[in-house]
Amino acid sequence: MSIEKYKIVEGQVKVTYELALGRTWSHFYDCFKEGKIMGTRCRKCSRVLVPPRSFCPRCFEDMDEWVEVSDEGIIETWVYVNMPFFAQETKIPFISAQIRLDGCDSGFTHIVGGVDMSDLDKVRAAVKLGGRVKAVWSREKKGSIRDIEYFEPVK
Repeated sequence: MSIEKYKIVEGQVKVTYELALGRTWSHFYDCFKEGKIMGTRCRKCSRVLVPPRSFCPRCFEDMDEWVEVSDEGIIETWVYVNMPFFAQETKIPFISAQIRLDGCDSGFTHIVGGVDMSDLDKVRAAVKLGGRVKAVWSREKKGSIRDIEYFEPVK
């Protein structure tokens, strides 16, 4: 049995798009302009979720009560990214982490910064599961996820 070799053609596709954020996400990002992180609370189970949801994925109840949460929290999981991938905007290497903000019942994904990235052992010494982090806000806020530059380990 012979294995046929097929020709491969490489290419890239770039798609420009717009995303309608809706009422919930628009309000979430508008609060970033004020340096506030807001979540929504479920009337039935009382969980506070960040990013906010318009309905509770557990109870299916509308979530229209807004609650301010801390810009500090703990690292639930993290990954050191040192390989580029298609359409990547963040310069490598970087750390992506799931962060549970104080006052919140869900994880929030963002970048961890303020860490010496020159050596993986130094990264491991600074970034720990359960380690505390605090948001470092941009000076100029525009109402987007990038209003938080990164989360920095709390010493």
